[in-house]
Amino acid sequence: MRRLFAAIVPPDEVREHLITALRPIRDFSGTEVRWTDPDNWHITCAFYGSQPNDAAAVSDHLSQATAFTRPIRLHLRGAGCFERRTLWIGVGGDKAQLKDLMADCQLDPGQWHRQRAHLSVARRGTRTRDMLLLDDHAHALSVYSGPDFTVDEVHLMESHLGRGRSGGPKYEVVDTFYLR
Repeated sequence: MRRLFAAIVPPDEVREHLITALRPIRDFSGTEVRWTDPDNWHITCAFYGSQPNDAAAVSDHLSQATAFTRPIRLHLRGAGCFERRTLWIGVGGDKAQLKDLMADCQLDPGQWHRQRAHLSVARRGTRTRDMLLLDDHAHALSVYSGPDFTVDEVHLMESHLGRGRSGGPKYEVVDTFYLR
């Protein structure tokens, strides 16, 4: 079985811009926060969980879901926090088209719930003393706005838990689907 998801990976220059914006916050946080690996940054379109090794059904579905979708203009914008545990950067731009794409990528549209398009950048550490620290970081990053970029592909990704840097996940591109 393979742990799969569909994702948009921001271009290098977008990730570099965000790395620069996060640097002072990272320096301030010390070891209180576990920062995600920028090489793993992505915007999840759909999470499929454990799937058969050949993943043919998921690939076929994504091929159909992306076949008639035009490229999307986006930028990273603002920030928030899920349950004071996960710090994320939001997405701006053509959000209506992005939400349609995210809905189309779901295997079971009846199970789809409107999810917030985001890029996770940090998680609260196990020894974090200040439970509001990520909320404070989200507030500081609420004015963040990154450069525009065009999304012209969606990746089918496999997650290898515990195999990445510092024991985090490692993501591998299984297939790529192009927006036209």
